[in-house]
Amino acid sequence: MNSNPTRVFVARLLGLDVFDPLGDRLGRLRDVVVLSRGLRGAPHAVGIVVEVPGKKRVFVPMTRLTSMDQGQIICTGLVNLRRFQQRGAEQLVVGELFDRKVTLKDGSGEAVIEDIAMDQQRNGEWLVSKLFVRRGTSTSRLRGLRRGHTLLLDWSDTVQEATTEPQGASQMVASYEDLKPADFADALQELSDKRRIEVATELQDERLADVIQELPEEDQVQLLSALDNERAADVLEEMDPDDAADLLADLPSAKAEELLRLMEPDEADDVRRLLQYDEDTAGGLMTPVPVILPPEASVAEALAHVRSEELSPALASSIYVCRPPLETPTGRFLGVVHVQQLLRSAPPEKLGTLVDKNLEPVSDLAPVSEVSRVMASYNLVSLPVVNDAGRLVGAITVDDLLDQLLPDDWRAHEDGEPVRRLGGRVG
Repeated sequence: MNSNPTRVFVARLLGLDVFDPLGDRLGRLRDVVVLSRGLRGAPHAVGIVVEVPGKKRVFVPMTRLTSMDQGQIICTGLVNLRRFQQRGAEQLVVGELFDRKVTLKDGSGEAVIEDIAMDQQRNGEWLVSKLFVRRGTSTSRLRGLRRGHTLLLDWSDTVQEATTEPQGASQMVASYEDLKPADFADALQELSDKRRIEVATELQDERLADVIQELPEEDQVQLLSALDNERAADVLEEMDPDDAADLLADLPSAKAEELLRLMEPDEADDVRRLLQYDEDTAGGLMTPVPVILPPEASVAEALAHVRSEELSPALASSIYVCRPPLETPTGRFLGVVHVQQLLRSAPPEKLGTLVDKNLEPVSDLAPVSEVSRVMASYNLVSLPVVNDAGRLVGAITVDDLLDQLLPDDWRAHEDGEPVRRLGGRVG
């Protein structure tokens, strides 16, 4: 390690690429792991958490780092690709130290940690030297962050609040703002139950709904159950109806019914219809809100609908053409218009002239085996679902099908990965 004293602020390191000595990218820094030294002084950093390709987070010891500054991080040696798991007294800077309250020893009150500085000692060890704190800060999901004045303090000038005390999560949420929901969910799984709930409390309803949908079933139930009923119902309304139905099915029936009563009637009705189906049928897999238009609608109107940011790519791939009413269950189902056909057609052209009549819908009572056979046979990313009256009741997307076909624990962390030598070799 460099023998010259070096200081880095963790918040400025987040998201930096980590390279090997040859310049090959290993991954991206997502957190720093520190170990408390109790009364002997400030914590020392023992390693970094790096998000490697595949969105997995691994631990790289500080002893493997040859250079770390605000511009780049370089490491060397072997990197164990086993997923990072916290041990003993280890603490995550972003996950646990950010947002923690401290009491100032000069008697001037309390503050909240927003960043920490680490100094590299001449022996190569990295110690937490400074705390960047904000006084007079309060947070709320609805009001946002109230700014107070900031201070840069020595670690020794503060008294740390016990880890069992309630803690905010605004800094962690802001630090992970760029993460996709699945990656945020992955980061949540590294935290304690207490911190997961605190982070969930801090997130906006829509963001929390997106993250919950990417968690294993047990974690979904835990987080939703930790919210008050009004908030839980708001989050369920923001979820895709099929995901909300799956989650409610895992709750006690009385709790599920209470949440359904608190949801907006239209949202609750969609979920109730899905709960009537067995989970291994087409009706149990489908979403009841695909893009539905009448045959008189134009190509231009259809393209405007599929541009919506709220639509997944799979749902945006097809327009379902039906007679009114256009909410599921619709009038008579006429067929599908694929987005590629829209792109090849003139904007004024009517959808009724473009319908793919060769794509047969599946029954809402069809088994998963039939759904998978049809989607695989015709290379489909979505498939219409109709009831016995020929009315469209929903659509199954490829992600819906994969959720059903993959093992129940596919979202959980795996272990036993090999140690990889930087440069691509496996050892």
